[in-house]
Amino acid sequence: MKDIEKRLKERLKGKIVIVGVGNILKGDDGLGPYLVKRLRGKVRAHLLDGGSAPENYVGKIASLKPDTILVIDACDLGWTPGRMELIEIEAIKNIGYSTHDVSPRVFMNYLKEETRADVFMLAIQPREAKLGEGISSPVKGAIEKIEGWLRKNA
Repeated sequence: MKDIEKRLKERLKGKIVIVGVGNILKGDDGLGPYLVKRLRGKVRAHLLDGGSAPENYVGKIASLKPDTILVIDACDLGWTPGRMELIEIEAIKNIGYSTHDVSPRVFMNYLKEETRADVFMLAIQPREAKLGEGISSPVKGAIEKIEGWLRKNA
């Protein structure tokens, strides 16, 4: 876990935009927007709740002229719930990583082309992504760690 914090600190440079992706009505899938809400007023980064259609905010993100864009999303990779990892655009397959209509890879590549920013993802393994469920305890634990890291580094 310390490795992720160290790598985040090294990458979060200049003008930072943090995009929380997910559907808040579907349990752990809503972790991105949930974290963005928790960070409001606590970090210097620009925060954006991208919901389940972050591609609708590409223009807004580009207008901020960021140096770094961190996308935070629930990604079902078969890991233990709450496990997290920094993932590069190139490592994201076009399908199978998240529950959203547009592949995170397509969204992130477009952002990179539009802004020339350093674009990467912090992926968190969900436990449940069922309609009506809240954030699970293992994912809440991961969110608390990430919030602490971002409060120090973003």
